[in-house]
Amino acid sequence: MDCSSWFSVEVVRFRGHPNVRATHTTTFEITKENYLTPRGDCIIGVSADKSLADFNDTFKKLAASDRSTLIIVIAVEGVGHDVVVARGSPNLTYSDETRIIVRKSAYTSPNTAGIHASKAAADLNKNLINGLKEGKEGIALFFVYR
Repeated sequence: MDCSSWFSVEVVRFRGHPNVRATHTTTFEITKENYLTPRGDCIIGVSADKSLADFNDTFKKLAASDRSTLIIVIAVEGVGHDVVVARGSPNLTYSDETRIIVRKSAYTSPNTAGIHASKAAADLNKNLINGLKEGKEGIALFFVYR
């Protein structure tokens, strides 16, 4: 069965960092950067193995529709997981080569993966965040369907 016309998946591997605060109330971010300052209150993971620009073309095409739904499962080694639901938009370009940002608002930019998200960094499971503060490995599974 070929689902590529309405469904796509991307897997992003990353690690936590002692400066993960996860206090931002409107966004969360995963970055390819390998460092994090205490000011990065939306960043939950560093050293990601891909950015939005690396996502496959089918995923990008599907996400660029206001009829699309994104489901993001964030899991941390030995700790657990959390789930975030967001929406796609024709304004999403998936062109940023460093960052992946999910937003509760409707704001879009080259680093935006999804909008109208159900959760931001401050809403994520606290056990998950504590594991990331310890530097544990994480994975984010991005599902998009229309």
